[in-house]
Amino acid sequence: MRMSSFVVREAIVPALHATTKEGVIREMVQSLHAAGYFREGELEEIIRAVLRREGLGSTGIGRAIAIPHSKHVSVDRLVGTLAISQSGVPFDSIDGEPVFVFVLLVSPPDRPGEHLRALENVVRSMRDDRFVADLRQAGTKDAIWQLLDAATASLERA
Repeated sequence: MRMSSFVVREAIVPALHATTKEGVIREMVQSLHAAGYFREGELEEIIRAVLRREGLGSTGIGRAIAIPHSKHVSVDRLVGTLAISQSGVPFDSIDGEPVFVFVLLVSPPDRPGEHLRALENVVRSMRDDRFVADLRQAGTKDAIWQLLDAATASLERA
């Protein structure tokens, strides 16, 4: 599964304004909404669903990365976005460090396998320290998209 198959290019947030966990989740879900992926009435439901998932345990996986995610009936296919914080956000990460790179996933409840494959793809990609550093320096949606596309292609060759 290519990361570019579920990350919505128009929803990428190259410079997050949020400084809290809830703010990050809200800003990322709103970016997907602005790109046409959720109706207005679903926005708060999806934010609550992602926050409920965070309540089970932080999705801050360490090394400056978090993968907030949830399942929701409002989507008919897996969608996601990527966001970068220049200053870092406290996210209750397993290493206690702030998070700079966020990947949000929302998938239909009836496709758990696809959800898990996407999570696996993100984790595998984020193991590459150079890739993460490049994402943090990218600065624009297009630059981030090019990195995602190149990283996905190189993972497929490996």
